[in-house]
Amino acid sequence: MPNRVVWFDIPVRDMGRAKEFYSEVLDVEVSEDFPGVAVIVSRNSDEVFGCLFTSETERPTWRGPLVYFDVSGRMDAAVEAAERCGGRVLNPSHRLGPFGQRAIVIDSEGNRIALHSE
Repeated sequence: MPNRVVWFDIPVRDMGRAKEFYSEVLDVEVSEDFPGVAVIVSRNSDEVFGCLFTSETERPTWRGPLVYFDVSGRMDAAVEAAERCGGRVLNPSHRLGPFGQRAIVIDSEGNRIALHSE
């Protein structure tokens, strides 16, 4: 099945803090190429797949859609990095039947995200 997610925007309050969080947790490059916009690059290729952004009207929340990030083979390290970089664990790593495992965390900015591994 082809991947149907083509892009995502994650609102942040503190760009430096958010860049560190996502860089460490996902083990990817996060570069602020435009003022107020930091692009997250996939660790498996040079394909861009989303960004962090600051805005006067958009705010981080833990009540919106749940975005899953691939941390295959690094679940424990990713969860530890989330806590070390200002996030907090809502649900520790747990099995999703035949679909791998996930942990649900609040990022450094207050957004709820899922970390996923096979």
